[in-house]
Order: sequence, then C-alpha cells, then structure tokens
Amino acid sequence: QVRLVESGGGLVQPGGSLRLSCGASGFIVSDKIMSWYRQALGKERDFVAHIYQSGNTYYSTSVEGRFTISRDNAKNTVYLEMTELKPEDTAVYYCTVANTAYWGQGTQVTVSS
Repeated sequence: QVRLVESGGGLVQPGGSLRLSCGASGFIVSDKIMSWYRQALGKERDFVAHIYQSGNTYYSTSVEGRFTISRDNAKNTVYLEMTELKPEDTAVYYCTVANTAYWGQGTQVTVSS
C-alpha cells in the first residue's frame, strides 16, 4: 500500500527557512520521480520541484535557487529545503509520485511577519 506523509510545515518569517519531509511507504522513492507541489488558498495546485531516479533535479522558476529537493534512500524519504522564504510561498505543500494518483495529505507553510 502506497503512503506518503508530509511534515515540517509551520509559520516562518520572511527570509526564513524550513525543511519539509515526505516519508514514503509501499514503494522505493529512488525508483520513482518524486515531486513537490503547492496550492495557495483559492489557487490551483502548482509544480515546485522534481527529483529523478538519477538524482537530477528540476525546479519551477519561482523557487529555483531558493529551494532544494533531495532524498534519503535509507530513510525512503524525500525532502524540500526552503530558504529565503517569501509571503508568496505560503501554501499547502504536497508530495507526490509523479504521474500517479498518489499524493500526501499536505503540510501548511505560512510565511508572515
């Protein structure tokens, strides 16, 4: 049974940092393209970052240079390190196995002073 559980969200001031985690079970994260998406209130869900089986990464232009996606194969976990956070980064962040119906429940990130 595939399961994705996000954690690490919270309230942070502009310019601050957070690290999100996505714990996976039922499959091996390094065998799949893993992705982070986000959805702000009243808006569509948007792509944030991919990590490929090779370890290569790809980011949306809005986060490139500030966010880093990575994975720990031993823990079967994918991470999203977020730095230089801006109020417009406020959203629910979701982990997903790319091109599948498997999504986590999301974790709220709020950037506000």
